[in-house]
Amino acid sequence: MDAKTYPVRHTEAEWRVRLTPEQYNILRGHGTERAGSCSLNWEKRAGVFSCAGCDAPLFMAEHKFDSGTGWPSFNDPVPGAVKTSTDHSLGMMRTEAHCARCGSHLGHVFPDGPPPTGLRYCINGVATNFTPAA
Repeated sequence: MDAKTYPVRHTEAEWRVRLTPEQYNILRGHGTERAGSCSLNWEKRAGVFSCAGCDAPLFMAEHKFDSGTGWPSFNDPVPGAVKTSTDHSLGMMRTEAHCARCGSHLGHVFPDGPPPTGLRYCINGVATNFTPAA
């Protein structure tokens, strides 16, 4: 993880207890799930997608769209919920999306999304939990 301080903090041992091994790999280790492997990619109900690390609301379902990439995609996060940083891994420069509350890696942001933002937040499904609207 980066050296920034976030409102929600845990030791690495505490994160390992809180998260499944796959969640730990993605949220804390900046991993990526296999495309098409998470059922949340096909979730179409109204509701909210929250951080699997700290339960902070990240994306409202009405901002989700099918990008055809195999990962849940959103064009607009909940205001203030997602921060970005520059990711220089894998020999390229990308914009990383992470939870503003706990710093967990969520995925990446690309400038090829639909209006009105033109952004595609390509998010690992395992990095989120979905709560349907009441």
